[in-house]
Amino acid sequence: ARYFEELIAAGISPKLATTWLIVELLGRLNNGVTIETSPVGSAKMINLLKRIEDGTISGKAAKEVLDYLMENDADVDSVIEKLGLKQVSDDSAIVAIIDQILAANADKVEEYKNGKDKMFGFFVGQVMKEGKGAFNPGKVNELLKAKIG
Repeated sequence: ARYFEELIAAGISPKLATTWLIVELLGRLNNGVTIETSPVGSAKMINLLKRIEDGTISGKAAKEVLDYLMENDADVDSVIEKLGLKQVSDDSAIVAIIDQILAANADKVEEYKNGKDKMFGFFVGQVMKEGKGAFNPGKVNELLKAKIG
C-alpha cells in the first residue's frame, strides 16, 4: 500500500499506477521477492511511469525498461537511452515518413479520400512500422490527419 501511495503522491494517475503495480511489477516478482524488496523501488517506478505519461516512451517500451531494471541497478533515463527506446516526437522526422508512405500508396490514399475510412489505420500502421515503433502514435495520428484530412 505504501508503494502505491508513493506513486499517487508523486502525481501518477491511479489507473496507470494500479496497472503497473498489479500486472507488470507483481507479475515479475518471484522467489520470495516482495514489492518492498523489489529491485525496482517506488522512486524508479515513479520515473518510469512519468516517462510514459510525458510521451518519452510507450507502454511497450516501458515494459522493456522494467525488465532491464529487474535485473540491473540503473537509472530509468539511462536505460531508455541505452536501449534506444525514446519515442520520436519530432514532427519533421515523422512527416518525412508519412510523405514517403502516402507517395508509395497513392491508390490507397484515393480509396481513403473516397470514403474508405479504414485506410487511415493502414497508413498509421505503415508509418509506425517504418519508424520501428519509435514514433509517438498520438503524434503520428495528428500529423497524418493533417496531411490527408
